[in-house]
Amino acid sequence: MDRYEGFHEFVRTRQQSLMRTAYLLTGNPHLAEDLLQTVLTRVASHWAKLAKGGNPEAYARKALVNQTISWRRRRQVELPGAELPERAQPGQPHDEATVRRLALRHALAKLTPKQRAVIVLRFYEDRSERETAQLMGVSIGTVKSQTSYALSKLRALTPEEVYR
Repeated sequence: MDRYEGFHEFVRTRQQSLMRTAYLLTGNPHLAEDLLQTVLTRVASHWAKLAKGGNPEAYARKALVNQTISWRRRRQVELPGAELPERAQPGQPHDEATVRRLALRHALAKLTPKQRAVIVLRFYEDRSERETAQLMGVSIGTVKSQTSYALSKLRALTPEEVYR
């Protein structure tokens, strides 16, 4: 049996979903690609064990979260720092959806790695508190408290007028 049997199929079918998660965790498409490549290398090295009785997707998602937190602890990751664009002048077109998206992206970049991971897993991936806790390797209580802190911070960082 080939030690990587099924790995290429796993990557082919799950790569887009994993890439989306990596992007949401990092907020940067280039860092997301690096993150996913690092994690898929780790998955490949454990593939024989994961293919037999493990859950490769759960392992990969947990590795995405852990690697993101590890990277941000080791070095200061460059995050988008540009201020939101000014409102369009009267008579000039503007796109409210774009302004909302930029405001949220800017606010997400200011969260701690754990808070951002909780928000991504709970609300973008629609994971339960239990699943999120398992993926992050923390208790359900930690997921609840980090979610509460993160949502409070997002509300404080995002102007109310953006959510009209």
